[in-house]
Amino acid sequence: MKLPRIKLPWGIDWSLFILPTLLSFLGIVFIFSVTYSQNPLLMISQIIYFIIGLVIALLLTFFDYRNLRGLAPILYGILIVLLIAVLFLGSHAFGAARWIDIKIFQLQPSEIGKVIILLFLARIFAETKDFDFKKILLIIGMVIVPMILILMQPDFGTAMVFFVTLLILLFFSNVKKIILLAVIAGLILAAPVGWHFLKTYQKDRIYTFINPSKDPYGSGYNVAQAKITVGSGGLWGKGIGKGSQIQLNFLPVAHTDFIFASAAESIGFVGSAGLILLLIFLVTRMINVARASKDLFGYYFALGWGLTLLFQIFVNVGMNMGIMPVTGIPLSFVSSGGTSMLTNMAAIGILQSIYLRHRKISF
Repeated sequence: MKLPRIKLPWGIDWSLFILPTLLSFLGIVFIFSVTYSQNPLLMISQIIYFIIGLVIALLLTFFDYRNLRGLAPILYGILIVLLIAVLFLGSHAFGAARWIDIKIFQLQPSEIGKVIILLFLARIFAETKDFDFKKILLIIGMVIVPMILILMQPDFGTAMVFFVTLLILLFFSNVKKIILLAVIAGLILAAPVGWHFLKTYQKDRIYTFINPSKDPYGSGYNVAQAKITVGSGGLWGKGIGKGSQIQLNFLPVAHTDFIFASAAESIGFVGSAGLILLLIFLVTRMINVARASKDLFGYYFALGWGLTLLFQIFVNVGMNMGIMPVTGIPLSFVSSGGTSMLTNMAAIGILQSIYLRHRKISF
């Protein structure tokens, strides 16, 4: 019996695999240069996370993303359960409980929540024809619930990512602009309530951002050292593993929050500018997927993820240069972190699935 011939659908956007791979490789190099003398296993674990993430991305590429539309409410419920669980079972680090220790892996529910909340919102915006204040308030409430749970960890940066994702979809949906302006005005007026949820050290970071010289040896120390590290790289950098700021341990958490400063000292202004360009190019490819999408669910997910990634890049690079408050938002694909890597690679797989199905596929 002759088996049927299968024509593989290779109409994917190769840049969506090449760019994350290149960025991840650069991240692994920077992580090694920062941690090889203290914890060389961090580089090994990052390589493992990347390989697992690549497998997840490939699997999701050939998985019809439209099936995620029906799973979105279930995933949202799982996210809420995980965010509640982390408050009681979470491992503490840097004064926060954001991870669930599952022995072989430190799961950070708020990170995977970035994809889940976008899938959930993309489904709602794709299925809703007419928006009124009641529907908008209901949607905002569904986002505020996980935001509050994340703020209780506390993790102000990730909560802000959820908020920005919501604003992006509201802006690009068919919501009447007068309603959108009213919602934004209401959220601004409610800002003092959000201020109440911030921890003392988070408020100090904002005070330090407004007045950098306020506490240079306390809350302003990280930012001051990051700015020095960026500047010490000069035009071409000091070379991988040769930066004085990094090797003498002046820069805290140089492999996570301040990985960009570590990169700037190693490869200089030219290299770090190239790193930013790679990230921006990746964002443009994601927006291209949104344009190619044949349904609103895929459009909202691709556009939302691309612009949310742009926001995270802006905040991370900005806080490394002292033009944004320190929030703990990682630099996607570059910063050390297992859950972050797996989440970003999963999003790449979904984006590939959207792009793959914008044309007729024959099997």
